[in-house]
Amino acid sequence: MRIHHLSLLSLIFCYCFLIHRMFDITAVSGQIVEDQQQSLLKLKNGLKFNPEKSRKLVTWNQSIDCCEWRGVTCDEEGLVIGLDLSGESINGGLDNSSTLFKLQNLQQLNLAANNLGSEIPSGFNKLKRLTYMNLSHAGFVGQIPIEISYLTRLVTLDISSVSYLYGQPLKLENIDLQMLVQNLTMIRQLYMDGVSVSAQGNEWCNAL
Repeated sequence: MRIHHLSLLSLIFCYCFLIHRMFDITAVSGQIVEDQQQSLLKLKNGLKFNPEKSRKLVTWNQSIDCCEWRGVTCDEEGLVIGLDLSGESINGGLDNSSTLFKLQNLQQLNLAANNLGSEIPSGFNKLKRLTYMNLSHAGFVGQIPIEISYLTRLVTLDISSVSYLYGQPLKLENIDLQMLVQNLTMIRQLYMDGVSVSAQGNEWCNAL
């Protein structure tokens, strides 16, 4: 009888422990979802865009689950894994303080066809799960940061640019090509149309 009582107590203890863990996991998961929704709202509030031309950002609303917002893709757990803000007439720049870089579960990011008018922030290196990043014709100017090469899961990277639209071209100058190539081992598609590259063809060949 004593053994039976001990077994029953053990089962009750295990059950209580599992229930407690489930509540903890649910609470943590709920907090993460809430945090990313707030990050997205802060991102929206920190961007300048034309509401009359916007079809995505203009619809983002606190009262609606962010996974239902246009341009936002979530996984089964409610984590934001995709963000498409292409063609949103965004201007006014993007820097390392942006809450965009708090969305560290992102796997796909599209900022194409905007007019940001700033350099590409080095903060992109925080989005280490990215497999697809499209910054083409987004209005970025100046030197492409070496931190882009830290996104080692990238399969597709598009940083194409048209210099006459944004005043100056994107540049890839005085950069360690060997490190760039060695880090981006998963790359299958790389688009750099319009990017000013200082390295000669033989340097690229040697690095590759």
